[in-house]
Amino acid sequence: MSMQDPISDMLSRIRNALGRTRSEVSMPSSRQKVAVASLLQDEGYIANFRVEEAGSHKTLVITLKYFEGRPVIERLERVSRPGLRRYRGAGKLPKVLNGLGMAIVSTSNGLVTDRTANKLGIGGEVICIVS
Repeated sequence: MSMQDPISDMLSRIRNALGRTRSEVSMPSSRQKVAVASLLQDEGYIANFRVEEAGSHKTLVITLKYFEGRPVIERLERVSRPGLRRYRGAGKLPKVLNGLGMAIVSTSNGLVTDRTANKLGIGGEVICIVS
């Protein structure tokens, strides 16, 4: 069975692992998933990530982050999906919790946060919201 929305699957796996207070979560790897994990790590939402190779398959392993027993990620929501793409211009990107959260945006420069996209003056497809 083929996966229709791999990014949504990634976000669901992370949410499920946070709900069970797991230290790590693994999933099939792709370049876009690694880019999302990289942004989450840069912004301090996850502790670490790595790509493991087992034969011809690559697995993305994300180490989750907790603070005083509570997950750092409180909200992880998919915005644009295959059935309904959500594109926003440079000035209309969502501001999550007045700048305390972040939106991940797919632009012509790759995946960036909403703050970076605003600095560059570009818009794109809003992938997800993290807070």
